[in-house]
Amino acid sequence: MSEGQMGNGIENAPLAAVVFDVGRVIVEWDLRHLFAKLIDDAQELDWFLTHVVTEEWHFQHDAGRPLDDMLPERTAQFPAYADLINAYRARFLETIPGPVAGTASIIERLAGAGMPLFAITNFGDEFWAQFFPTRPELQFFRDIVVSGTEKLAKPDPAIFHLAQQRFGFAPGRMLFVDDNSANIHSADRLGWQTHLFTDADRLEHDLNERGLLA
Repeated sequence: MSEGQMGNGIENAPLAAVVFDVGRVIVEWDLRHLFAKLIDDAQELDWFLTHVVTEEWHFQHDAGRPLDDMLPERTAQFPAYADLINAYRARFLETIPGPVAGTASIIERLAGAGMPLFAITNFGDEFWAQFFPTRPELQFFRDIVVSGTEKLAKPDPAIFHLAQQRFGFAPGRMLFVDDNSANIHSADRLGWQTHLFTDADRLEHDLNERGLLA
C-alpha cells in the first residue's frame, strides 16, 4: 500500500474513475484568510473564528441551510459583529486564497489520459455558484455532487450513495481523494478505493503506482 492510501483491501481493483474533493485538495480554504484582513487584533481574530464565524457554523451552509436563515440568526447572537458576519457572505471567495499546489496539473494529466473525473464537495449552494466559474480545472469534471445543493454532506454515507448513482460506477472502481479522514473512512466502509490527501506529490506517487499517470 502506497503512502496516502487507506486500507480498504481493494486497492488493486481496476479503476474506472477518480473522484476529487475540492476544498483543501484542489483549492486552499481558510476563513482566517478573509478575516485577518478585517480584524487587526490577533486575540480578537482568534476569538471571532472560535465563536462567531466558525467552521462548524459555516458547515450548516455546506449541509444545505440557506444563508438567509443563518446570517440573521448569527447577527442576533453577536450584534457587535454584524458587519463581519455580512462580510462572510459578501466576500466569501476571499476565504479561498488560491489553488493547492500541483493538483490542477494532476487533474489535467488524468483528463488527458481519458480518465473519467468527478467530484464530491462539501460546499454551500450559494457560494458554489460564485466559486465554480473561477477554477478552470473544474471543467474537466463530468459531474460534481455539491453538498449544499443536495442537502447531504460528507461523511454521511447518503452522499456517497448519491454520487455512485450519478457517476455510474461501482464504488470499488472509483478512487476517492479527500483530505478529511472522516470522509475517507466513510468511503472506505462503502467499498470505495481511497487516498487521504496531504499534498499533490503523494497523490501523484499513488496515481503513478496505480498506473494512471504513466
